[in-house]
Amino acid sequence: MPDRYGLVGASSGELLTYQGRAILHDSRREMEFLFPNTRVVRVTRGDLGQPWMWLKTHPAMERTTFPLQREEFVDAQG
Repeated sequence: MPDRYGLVGASSGELLTYQGRAILHDSRREMEFLFPNTRVVRVTRGDLGQPWMWLKTHPAMERTTFPLQREEFVDAQG
């Protein structure tokens, strides 16, 4: 199984989910870039024990192209 990474909730300490499925991605760097204030952890098959989905299939990511092109993101700070 290739490396997979998940987001960990600050309060729950559990993998973040959407409709009961853990949200996973194959690039730690991209997850850290997209979610800078969220802990990203490596997830193995044995760790999971629950349904999962790829980050790129999450409805909020439908307009995001992977692999990320960082220059497409505008710095709101100016």
